Amino acid sequence: MAEFDPVGLFRVLVAHHVEFVVVGGIAARLRGAPVLTQDVDITPSASRENLERLAGALAELDARLRTAADPGGVAVPFDLGLLESGSIWTLVTRFGDLDLVVTPDGTGGYPDLIRDADPLRVAVSPDLVVEVASLADVVRSKEAAGREKDRAALPMLRRALEESGG
Repeated sequence: MAEFDPVGLFRVLVAHHVEFVVVGGIAARLRGAPVLTQDVDITPSASRENLERLAGALAELDARLRTAADPGGVAVPFDLGLLESGSIWTLVTRFGDLDLVVTPDGTGGYPDLIRDADPLRVAVSPDLVVEVASLADVVRSKEAAGREKDRAALPMLRRALEESGG
């Protein structure tokens, strides 16, 4: 299993000019909420050009499909056609787990999330900036998902949202 390194993962996506919004627990963490997470969730733009750039980034990341039967991942040739055919991809990469979620629950996907996202620096160096979903959008998505783990995180996320003035 790869060591979790979200900075390394973000660097590859940014180097490939992939348009995406960071969502889920890692977005909440980047927004200052005390969330522990061991994966990166992103919502990519679904444009053909962007999905082609994403396919290149996934190749560089040695992305493999994560399954319950094989948590180490199954080799899959990620290309434009494959990426256009799915809405959720759970992957393992050389920098840890990556989930691609085209339309997170309760949202309209990238066009919806980018409206209230902010570019945030995610590393010590000022050159690594990614678009991060607002805490309100993270809360909205987790409420809509309704999974037990999301319901458990909601009180803390709502508190962080209130404290941020959002």
